[in-house]
Amino acid sequence: MSTTTEVIAHHWAFAVFLVMAIGLCGLMLLGAFFLGGRARARAKHTPFESGIDSVGTARMRLSAKFYLVAMFFVIFDVEALYLYAWSVSVRESGWVGFIEAAIFILVLLAGLVYLVRIGALDWTPSRSKRLSKPGTITNTNRHPQ
Repeated sequence: MSTTTEVIAHHWAFAVFLVMAIGLCGLMLLGAFFLGGRARARAKHTPFESGIDSVGTARMRLSAKFYLVAMFFVIFDVEALYLYAWSVSVRESGWVGFIEAAIFILVLLAGLVYLVRIGALDWTPSRSKRLSKPGTITNTNRHPQ
């Protein structure tokens, strides 16, 4: 078989794959269009997120702590993924791999301790800390009994 025939055969297989993939996507979209619901209600086209109706505008300011916690989650989640990959090959890596993983975990632990010490994981606003002093009991019940 000549190289030209092999190249054409290779491209032909890719073209068939591409046509089938686009056809399958179109079939699914058409099926959803014909089988989907046709409800016409007043609140049908309002944004709805996680079971809660949206309130206010999309330009609402959020605390930076939300973004910090999200970044910490991603960082520690990726590091957990690395530890999972290490655990799969623990027998091949031997004691050297174990010591490296222990150092890795200690660095993670030091980072977590640092985050706790600087208050990065503390959700209580600073004004709440000032209002309630330790050792004092505040009565939040407004109805005397």
